[in-house]
Amino acid sequence: PSSTNSRTQPPRIPQHDEHWHKPLFPLNMSDYLGFGLSCLGLMIAAGGGIGGGGILVPLYVLVLNFTPKYAIPLSNVTVFGGACMNYAMNLSKRHPDADRPLVDWDLILVMEPLTILGAIIGSYLNKMLPELVLTILLVILLALTAKSTTEKGIKVYNKETKAKEAAAQKESELAKMSSEEAAEEAAAETEGLLAEEGGKKEISPELQKIYDEERVVPLFKVGVLWAVFVVVLAVNLLKGGGAFPSPLGIECGSPGFIFSTVFMFAWIVVVSIWCRNYLIQRHHLKERLGFEYVEGDIKWDETATIKYPLYCMVAGVFAGMFGIGGGIVKGPLMLAMGIHPKVSSASSACMIMYTSFTATTSFFVFGLLKMDYAVVCVIMGLALTFVGQLGLSAIIKALGRDSLIVFSIAGVVGLSAILMGFHSMIAIMTPGHEEPEANFCDAGE
Repeated sequence: PSSTNSRTQPPRIPQHDEHWHKPLFPLNMSDYLGFGLSCLGLMIAAGGGIGGGGILVPLYVLVLNFTPKYAIPLSNVTVFGGACMNYAMNLSKRHPDADRPLVDWDLILVMEPLTILGAIIGSYLNKMLPELVLTILLVILLALTAKSTTEKGIKVYNKETKAKEAAAQKESELAKMSSEEAAEEAAAETEGLLAEEGGKKEISPELQKIYDEERVVPLFKVGVLWAVFVVVLAVNLLKGGGAFPSPLGIECGSPGFIFSTVFMFAWIVVVSIWCRNYLIQRHHLKERLGFEYVEGDIKWDETATIKYPLYCMVAGVFAGMFGIGGGIVKGPLMLAMGIHPKVSSASSACMIMYTSFTATTSFFVFGLLKMDYAVVCVIMGLALTFVGQLGLSAIIKALGRDSLIVFSIAGVVGLSAILMGFHSMIAIMTPGHEEPEANFCDAGE
């Protein structure tokens, strides 16, 4: 009788495992509400190109009832899906002020390798740090970032308003002029333009070659990024770890495991040094030939190629540690660098695609990814980013306000800070909340 009873009883929740979560099916009210709110967050974040991980993590914790250890990897997967869609939609778009792609590949080339390095370090820290420490650190980061981005958005908005007022005033003055005066002014303007065109200095073949190269997507730069990406991905999978056994028999924590990790770090550093040297040489060549920069271009000299990549490595650490895709830090960082909002959004989304998938791979290797939910999260990221970007693009076109991209970023960051702060308070007030000791090799056990 006892054996019959044991067969008919429903499966018991393992009370000793605080990270336990139900399978995806059957869906319950928490799933419907969690996915619904996540869809709204993804649409808001889509236009800014920053992924929305800071909104997704607290929603997955507070509504879907995952612990941060599993909510963060799921957030990374969702952000990766959205970044892929953003990348696909931005690939054919052009720079607003120059004849070149909207995505700044020089920016990505110098910043992304070290961002990937930071993402790997961050995914390790995610395994080692207590959950409460993770959330408190994230709230502080997001609050400071939201403040600075909002200030930047106000500056851009005011600049746009002044430009619109100046254009309206000129239009009003032209309307008051008689048709003869207007014709005379138009003729004078035409003559001036012709004189200016005739007086233009000749472009040397060497400089023309640079302009021609920058008109298209630079495949060799894309190839360099993929070289970093593929090697990191291959090493991560071959060395294994936690719940994912190495196909080469490498045990987590063994000399082989340590060697493969060091090799991966060394590879990224070598590629980063090569990228830095390439961009410095190209910068000096542009300066010598008289290359004309447009507003928002970065001159990749000896200082810029050290300072900004290091900032990006820190952003990558936050990406891997908090599951926020890096864009929530790098998006505001690029705006602070003076990069055009559209270029910042497109380039950020492209970098997030590499960063989030690299971090997600590490989470998969360590057995921290709930695959049934992960599939839904990827599809959700793809679909809602498509809808959100189309919507914001239409509004920006109608209003002529690129500052909306900046406010989109600031809104996502601010909302993330509030949600994560709320989650942090709940965690602090939960009586008897204790987290088991963690190390590199205990994930998934």
